[in-house]
Amino acid sequence: MREATQTQPQPQRRRRQTKKRMTIIEVAAIAQVSPSTVSLYCRRPEEVSPSMAERIRKVIDECGYVPNLMAGGLSAGKSRTVAVILPSITNSFFAETYNILQDLLHAAQYQTMLGVSEFNPEREEHLIRAFLAWSPAAIVLTGFEHTEGTRAMLRSAGIPVVETWDVTDAPGVAIDLSVGFSHTDVGRRQTGFLYDQGSRRVAYIGVAAAQDTRLHKRADGYAEEVRQRGLHEPMSLVVTDVVRASIGSRLISEMLDRHPDIDGVACSNDTLALGVLRELACRGLRVPEDVAVIGFGDLTFADSTQPPLTTIRPPQQKIGSIAASQVLSRLRGVEVLPAHQDLDCELVVRASTRKPA
Repeated sequence: MREATQTQPQPQRRRRQTKKRMTIIEVAAIAQVSPSTVSLYCRRPEEVSPSMAERIRKVIDECGYVPNLMAGGLSAGKSRTVAVILPSITNSFFAETYNILQDLLHAAQYQTMLGVSEFNPEREEHLIRAFLAWSPAAIVLTGFEHTEGTRAMLRSAGIPVVETWDVTDAPGVAIDLSVGFSHTDVGRRQTGFLYDQGSRRVAYIGVAAAQDTRLHKRADGYAEEVRQRGLHEPMSLVVTDVVRASIGSRLISEMLDRHPDIDGVACSNDTLALGVLRELACRGLRVPEDVAVIGFGDLTFADSTQPPLTTIRPPQQKIGSIAASQVLSRLRGVEVLPAHQDLDCELVVRASTRKPA
């Protein structure tokens, strides 16, 4: 006879308890303000009185409330994000500008979306198309070299656009706002200083990405200054490569093989100048007595080279702070004057150049 099998009782499944997300109404009740005031604080905190803003901020921090900024942003046609596209994140110039820009935007309750174009205008266009799909409040770019597709998108986007790290006085070049400095003037200033401190045959060496027009402008500035002085024809070597000290060593070696009587060299950046100093030392040439050297960037090692490097210091922090100010002013409905800011670079004189004659 078959025995009856006893059915074992199945354990009851526990219903997962999901903590309910805090609502804006609950935040408003605790802070003793209206839900519309909390919403305004999350979207435009500068428009809420300091006392109310402090009460709301305290409740949000204590309760861990996370506002849905995308929902509010889309209903208003824009988010509280600012898209930033840099040509490189390995270049400390751009990184320092971005850090300042990000800090100031964060303090105003805006977040940044970062993209890297690798000096490629087509890649920049793809990044901008993707960013615009998220309805950013503003876009910050580097330089003025963009595709026609990029220009068309940005002009029709209806948001602030700030182009950084370059200047122009030609109409129609800048899309909207800009802040930077003249790279042509940097090249002229490097070269002119070498002449003023006694050099009579000045060469220029440079290396950058193929589409880095700012380096080519510095090389143009060198050539302009050489021709104005009238002491010799321009002697320059500019190559497309990754910036490394070893490239500087190779370029100055080639330059000396072609023009062994040069007594001054301007470099497109400090990393290249570091390689120049090494090669000159290997050849037994004294710096600055035989060959004076000037760089660009005032990178962290510039005061520790042998000898310490004379260089041009760009205003990277000021570019970031002004770009943030331009964005925030425009978003608050304040007119930005001047719309295009031309900043000065600083000549930092150290022992790699002679004392002015």
